Amino acid sequence: MGWPDGVAGPTGPDPRDHGAVPTTSSPVTVRPGRDADLDAVVDLERVCLGRDAWGEALVAPGLAGDLPTVSYAVAVAADDVVGHAVLSAVGDVAELQRIGVAPAWRRRGVAGLLLAAVVEHAGAAGADRLLLEVREDNGPALAFYARHGFEELARRRRYYADGATAVVMQRGLGGAGRMAP
Repeated sequence: MGWPDGVAGPTGPDPRDHGAVPTTSSPVTVRPGRDADLDAVVDLERVCLGRDAWGEALVAPGLAGDLPTVSYAVAVAADDVVGHAVLSAVGDVAELQRIGVAPAWRRRGVAGLLLAAVVEHAGAAGADRLLLEVREDNGPALAFYARHGFEELARRRRYYADGATAVVMQRGLGGAGRMAP
């Protein structure tokens, strides 16, 4: 089951510039992750997820397609990976395992593009709901997911490496991954 390829989105700064000032504008597209994206995805993991980042040994098999239930999507601007998402889909349940966007590209719609691709892919894989965990102290992420139809399901105490609690969220998927009414 392939990811939607070439989904266009917003423009923004040069992805190599981690500052807040845009230096170039280019469209963002979402495509399936591939082996050649390994260094960029591992770097995004480190920048976006800190102590909870996945290293090369965890990322490489997913990008290579060696894990049958795991799929990677990357957001690309000017041939540079500026965001990534990881989906695990098994039967009627899918889980958004990771989503990360380079700091200079945040609040520009990149996470929304990645999430839309995840929702579409999860629905196409046969899932009827999508789960995720988010840190309870990450207010912007909680608000982002709520805006996209996710609701709190449970909490997992001391889930993260630093002891923070995870909020488990879910949303229903209607045909082809669209939000259920």
